[in-house]
Amino acid sequence: MNKPNRKQDALNYHSKGRPGKIQVVPTKPTNSQRDLTMAYSPGVAEPCLAIAENTEDVYKYTAKGNLVAVISNGTAVLGLGNIGPEASKPVMEGKGLLFKIYADIDVFDLELNTRNVDEFVNIVKALEPTFGGINLEDISAPTCFEIERRLKAEMNIPVMHDDQHGTAIISGAALMNACEIQKKKLDKIKMVVNGAGAAAVSCSKIYLSLGVKKENLVMFDINGLLTEDRTDLDEMRMQFATKRKDIKDLKGALKDADVFIGLSAGNVVTPEMLKGMAKNPIVFAMANPNPEIAYDIAVEARPDMIMATGRSDFPNQVNNVLGFPFIFRGALDVRATAINEEMKLAATKAIAELAKKPVPEAVNLAYGARNLKFGKDYIIPKPMDQRLITEVSSAVAKAAIESGVARKIITDWDAYNEELRSRIGKDDKLMRNISLKAKENPKRVVFAEADNYKILRAAQIVKDEGIATPILLGNTEKIKQIMRENDLELGDVKIIDTRQECENAAEYAENLFKKRQRRGITLYEAKKLLRDRNYYGASMVQYGHADALISGLTKNYVTTIKPALQIIGTEPGVPKVAGMYIMITKKGPVFFGDTTVNVDPSVQDLVDIAVLIERSVRQFITNPRVALLSYSNFGSNEGDVPEKTREAVKLLHKNYPDMVVDGEMQANFAINTELLKDNYPFSTLTGSPANTLIFPNLESGNIAYKLLQELGGAEAVGPVLLGLNKPVHVLQLGSSVREIVNMITIAVVDAQHREVK
Repeated sequence: MNKPNRKQDALNYHSKGRPGKIQVVPTKPTNSQRDLTMAYSPGVAEPCLAIAENTEDVYKYTAKGNLVAVISNGTAVLGLGNIGPEASKPVMEGKGLLFKIYADIDVFDLELNTRNVDEFVNIVKALEPTFGGINLEDISAPTCFEIERRLKAEMNIPVMHDDQHGTAIISGAALMNACEIQKKKLDKIKMVVNGAGAAAVSCSKIYLSLGVKKENLVMFDINGLLTEDRTDLDEMRMQFATKRKDIKDLKGALKDADVFIGLSAGNVVTPEMLKGMAKNPIVFAMANPNPEIAYDIAVEARPDMIMATGRSDFPNQVNNVLGFPFIFRGALDVRATAINEEMKLAATKAIAELAKKPVPEAVNLAYGARNLKFGKDYIIPKPMDQRLITEVSSAVAKAAIESGVARKIITDWDAYNEELRSRIGKDDKLMRNISLKAKENPKRVVFAEADNYKILRAAQIVKDEGIATPILLGNTEKIKQIMRENDLELGDVKIIDTRQECENAAEYAENLFKKRQRRGITLYEAKKLLRDRNYYGASMVQYGHADALISGLTKNYVTTIKPALQIIGTEPGVPKVAGMYIMITKKGPVFFGDTTVNVDPSVQDLVDIAVLIERSVRQFITNPRVALLSYSNFGSNEGDVPEKTREAVKLLHKNYPDMVVDGEMQANFAINTELLKDNYPFSTLTGSPANTLIFPNLESGNIAYKLLQELGGAEAVGPVLLGLNKPVHVLQLGSSVREIVNMITIAVVDAQHREVK
């Protein structure tokens, strides 16, 4: 089911704050006058002279070796068509963003105001000194074929038109694996390709390279079957024209065919057409956003089929991001003069082989799967598989060396793979993975402050994204008014006004009365309290009428948490709750606790908090390395804080021997591996930095996360409330919509985890 396209959301995303999606960031210090004299005059003269003497030194002294140009003239932008170079710029920036987050490649996007092939080629050729590679994008056929052909022939840096080759490489890997599973030979299969654009032509060429026989492939365009007697075909399409006279239409072509490749338009294939295909067919319906035939309809028609689409909400997504970042990464790292057929085939085979390898648990968790494994619903890797950068980039680099287009030879492949792993950006991968996990099994989230614009915007987002099903508590008329005034669409979302007679209110009040009757609450008072949305929302979660509660945007922490403690209580065996912030930093996520609940924890409290937070961190696809912080290192100072921290660590080592934990230690030693190793090599945390920091009191934890947020530019996700028997999460006062969405996502994953338990 398609999610609504929120026009204003997309416009706001691109316009709020700094317009656009990318920026240039200095990579060298610029803090002093000396730094500036080194960066520019007079220091910059030295690398200039070195490059003048040896042009190859441009890779040594400048960013050229990690810089790709994403270039378009806006003549074939996504499904929008010829919308012009200016209108293509958001797409080109988006492509640059994908290059960066998946393969740490820097990008300048260039939108050229020309449709003339000669002018386009001459402009790009003149830019060769600037870039390490050229990614052509969204250029209409047939000019895209000629532009790429000429640039590849006339330039000495890698050039690739991803619209052509990206889909070809990924679908080629999928075809290899699908044929293996369906027990079909590539040189025997009968293939029908619907669509004859740049992608279809390139896909067909790579299929032939993989072993498909040309005489077994037929191709259709909008005017019908490509045949040798057609006079409207250019040279690129004519090579796929058939001599066959027995095929009249797509239905006839699919009769007894083994493989259907769709790169055309949605809903052009019927169930009857699929039923006419050979046993164990392979269907790649890759039209976006709607495949040539809907997934559920296709599977019902042919249960013996393997199907792939271009969509993320079905198995086997053919996604170009599996290829282009890593192909360019490998090409740049060996300073290749081209991206040739050998390199593209190497990428195809590497992607196919990766799908056959055991899937890391982090990938299973990210996609909410228990055991992804090679088979009908997993024929190509998932985009979040961090092994892609090593497997594909290394294969491409090796192919470049072996085919003679590499100007730099790699000999230590283990070191190269380690370098590739270190390139992967860590700052926001955690939330992306958590979001993917949430979407696999969305939960019902009740919002106690739904008569608030931010809450309703967040509710709309998580509903549209398939993260959660919102339940809104508040004044019904006010909620509907806010929705009307702000053009918010929440469809048939449930709204409950707790001031009115509400379903289950009597049962909820009776439960509260029984739990608190010896703490001064009468049945009358319990019924009155249930008019409070935090009490009612907590009761919904307690009774399983909702899966999680979100509150706290407009009320203080204590007011929000008190009803949850009274109604839901703590988990069995958990003596107290704790609060944790996930700090998303450039070096990866760091988990802070306790930052919101326990003012001055005792030794045993610190132990309980560390156990609670360590267990929670494991939910977030992260192996916890826990440091208990102090103002001293391993007894270097005395005082109440070092002493209780020291004692807590002793108890943790004794009672939880499997936990990776140490302290007491100062914060810089906890996160600086070299500093810790040089001074305290005996520490159990040597080797890698701590990612879970336990603060000795609320004051220090609260100050630390707010300083890191404001001065360090980290994003704070939280507070995540730990230790309650059901998922209840409390927002920061005045949280942004993004922060609310993050907390909802955390709440859904929390509910999923408890469901499994």
